Amino acid sequence: MIPKMPPREGQLGFLYLPPYRVQGVSVAGEQTVVQIPELDIVFDMGQCTRASLSSGTVALSHAHMDHLGGLPYWLSQRHFQKLGCGRVVCHPELVGPLERMIQSWVDLEQQKTPFEITPLPPGEDLQLKSNLVLRSFETKHTAPSLAYAIVEKRSKLKPDYCDLPQDRIKELKSRGTDITTVVEIPTIAITGDTEPCSALETREFREAKIVLTECTFFSPEHKDRAKIGRHIHLDDLAALLNEWEADNVVITHISRRTSLGFARDRIKEIEDGRHNDRVHILMDYRTNRRRYEQQAAEAALKSKKTLKQ
Repeated sequence: MIPKMPPREGQLGFLYLPPYRVQGVSVAGEQTVVQIPELDIVFDMGQCTRASLSSGTVALSHAHMDHLGGLPYWLSQRHFQKLGCGRVVCHPELVGPLERMIQSWVDLEQQKTPFEITPLPPGEDLQLKSNLVLRSFETKHTAPSLAYAIVEKRSKLKPDYCDLPQDRIKELKSRGTDITTVVEIPTIAITGDTEPCSALETREFREAKIVLTECTFFSPEHKDRAKIGRHIHLDDLAALLNEWEADNVVITHISRRTSLGFARDRIKEIEDGRHNDRVHILMDYRTNRRRYEQQAAEAALKSKKTLKQ
């Protein structure tokens, strides 16, 4: 009897949430790697996907194997493909263990892969771009863990100077008068693996345009499992959805034991489907593909109308 062919390897989950792409793989206990290409960052590295190599920074939420296992290969491949030295952002307690892990590969391979490890203590910022910072938050998981937010900083005229003519503003500026203030705009927040905690109630999470959140358990009978593993249960997420103002909330880290159909049905039960349009499941390929095809069709129609004008 001819044996069956092996199952196809999973494809990347993909969502276009303008102006950002959210892509990667996230299955609880197996692998999590979520990339935002426009921001040159990947959250966790449970598997080194080909796409993830294009981003130069990995922000680790914690060091469980399903979030970390692909990191040595990611560092090695970036060096091998001449993409530059990979930077790893992590909880300060992970610096030593990570350095020892990477050093062990030098002994095994008999070659040295360059790397940069940047500890980011909770509450501190790391510059990503001229106007964007990565901010960390202490969370509550079974190992040292961080949540992250990407915050845009904009300079804005102080209220006292808003009604002044342009020439007067230029004059004050030339004299060295401090006429602006910095306004912070949370853009993306990611929970990492955690139980509900104060980090998820901060302004950065409340006001972020996009929130990437783990939700590992969906069944009402699994609330105790969520507490033991210090993970988010759907009932916890239901409460958070009323706090978060995000236009889009992306669920990651669903267990393979939870069918997508069951997960979608349970999400629809939250306040009679009030949050359906803004809650997405990263690994729901079919639903996300239909959404993307609709986006593409609308963009094409808009382009045609523009050409006719």
